[in-house]
Amino acid sequence: MLRYLPFLLVLALWIYAFVDCLNTPEEDVRGMPKLAWVFVILLFGEVLVGPVAWLIAGRARRTGDEASAAQGRWIAPDDNPEFLKSLNKDDLKDDPKAE
Repeated sequence: MLRYLPFLLVLALWIYAFVDCLNTPEEDVRGMPKLAWVFVILLFGEVLVGPVAWLIAGRARRTGDEASAAQGRWIAPDDNPEFLKSLNKDDLKDDPKAE
């Protein structure tokens, strides 16, 4: 089983880099056009040159501000104070004792 582990790790990195390249917007790709990066990843993925090159040189690095902004895009309903306030307003409208 352990003899297949290196092959599976290479395959996982290859797939990750390919999907990441496809999902990256064109304006965030550095160095070459996005289509060229796809071909590099596919052609040189077996020897790890393509995926490693994409991860190091191809995709744009996020700064700390961009990473925190990306994390702050969506808030779960139970953590969103505005949503919880709206629930209280709806409860008061439906409560017959409030009249």
